Amino acid sequence: MPNLRQATVVAAFVAALCYARWQEHLGSRPTPAAGAFGLRFEEVAEDIGIRFTHQKVQVDPKLAPIEPHVSGVGAATAIGDVDGDGWSDVLMTTSAFGAPSALFRNRRDGTFEDVAAAWGIDQLNSRDRGATMGALFSDVDNDGDEDLLVYKWGYPQLFLNDAHRRFVDATMDSGLGRWINSNSAAFLDYDRDGLLDLYVGGYFREEHVLWDLKSTRIMQSSFEFAENAGHNVLYRNLGGGKFEDVTARAGVDSTRWTFAIAAADFDGNGFQDLYLANDYGPEELFLNQDGARFTRASDIGLDEDSKSGMSVAVGDIDNCGKLGVFVTNITRTGYLIQGNNLRKNMLGEDGRFENIASGVAENCGWAWGAQFGDLNNDGWQDLFVVNGFISADPKLDYWYAMGKVSSAVGDLFEDATAWPEIGNRSLSGYEVSRVLINTPLHKSGRRTFTDVASQTGVTDTLDGRAVAFTDLGNRGQLDVVVANQSARALVYRSELAPGAHWIQFGLRGTRSNRSAIGAAVELEFGGHRQVQVIAAGSGFASQNDRRLHFGLGDAARVERARIRWPSGHEQVIENPALDQLHVVTESTP
Repeated sequence: MPNLRQATVVAAFVAALCYARWQEHLGSRPTPAAGAFGLRFEEVAEDIGIRFTHQKVQVDPKLAPIEPHVSGVGAATAIGDVDGDGWSDVLMTTSAFGAPSALFRNRRDGTFEDVAAAWGIDQLNSRDRGATMGALFSDVDNDGDEDLLVYKWGYPQLFLNDAHRRFVDATMDSGLGRWINSNSAAFLDYDRDGLLDLYVGGYFREEHVLWDLKSTRIMQSSFEFAENAGHNVLYRNLGGGKFEDVTARAGVDSTRWTFAIAAADFDGNGFQDLYLANDYGPEELFLNQDGARFTRASDIGLDEDSKSGMSVAVGDIDNCGKLGVFVTNITRTGYLIQGNNLRKNMLGEDGRFENIASGVAENCGWAWGAQFGDLNNDGWQDLFVVNGFISADPKLDYWYAMGKVSSAVGDLFEDATAWPEIGNRSLSGYEVSRVLINTPLHKSGRRTFTDVASQTGVTDTLDGRAVAFTDLGNRGQLDVVVANQSARALVYRSELAPGAHWIQFGLRGTRSNRSAIGAAVELEFGGHRQVQVIAAGSGFASQNDRRLHFGLGDAARVERARIRWPSGHEQVIENPALDQLHVVTESTP
């Protein structure tokens, strides 16, 4: 495969050159020693130029009693390569009218510069078009560069990338002219036509403009089985940056207060499914039958209990070659014990997902964003989870009042003015982030998770919302970007103990969509078989680097990488070289 080898050699040379510059920039500071499980983090956001503070949306004064609750989301981040230089750039969004979002371009020397204004995407919020809740990068028009979709409490906004120079607002003719109070979105190619489609989750009903309300009856009808949210919408890509609403035809509507969306092929039929984490109710899985119609799965273990799903991350939990799911929920001792869900994919065996969450993976507090990734390159997927809702006066607690609200009848708490005033009280505030390392459970062969946050240098207690993984310095290890509600962004730069190998894949579709969204790579190494999928939208209000990163531990070789492209084509690479990025273009069947 000469094209693969040439691209790999070039990528390795450029990475080595710029890595030296990254090290030179950071060389003036002492490198922290690797901590627990060979991993150590250093928070470097301001040092490398990522200086950003999220500002919340200004809601209608009629919501003042519970304003901290209603406006408690909006901090988001997305990783992309906007200028096509092979280095990750970082988008941080804000939600306040008039406040600028930031696009931090990677300068390839360990520092970043904010180019949002020059690229035309600094001012994303307005009273007439909406307040930003998140964003996604993907090549919508298959022309070879990263486009941008911004989802809002308002109209979604589409920006097309003009030859790696700037973004051009293409919303007017895009067909995305529907007001959706959305906290989530994901790209997928559900019909396998090579064009990226878009699924947007509704939260507050679409008739509500949160800063100009005609009614204060905006809240959920139930704390356990609410179905009075805004509608979810599936847009089919028609090409040329134009979309059509096919929600009814495809059978994927939901009004269950969707907080997060993951798109992946969970049942192995070659078509991408939709997994939803819903607030105030059970999760949902829409199984893609044939690229035209979805069915809502039932009796598969998702509706056995109702929780407050806020994030959905997809990963191979135990190197079984199947995609499992981690969904965050709420736990507060003495008031609410929901527990996070760690769902092992058993659809092929008994038609169900098995919830195997226990210990620290089950209880992270009021958990928001989470992602799977091999943080210490030992060959197993770990979890990074951010937590906390409202951090105000630490001596004042709203949980007792929250308990009274939840025990009332729906007619009462649907009206926001009927809730007790929050004032300056905290609600699960000042909670620590979690670094959950995938570890063996004694000698049983089973796996568990161990929290090593404090031992590895992660000690923040900000109100975390979004988490994204990326290799900012092209060093072969995952760094962590965190967006915090009404607080500054964090960047945790990882330092690993020497010795563990790694491998990365950057995929480019031909028959498939150019971004290869939905492609799965199954890696065979050291007696293990791990699968990862390329996604545009995962966790909560976040997007990871689309380059897939595999830690290999002490494995001396990779037997093969099997790529299942969204088009249905399968491509196998035998014995790919270790410790480098492989740029792979979809071959002709």
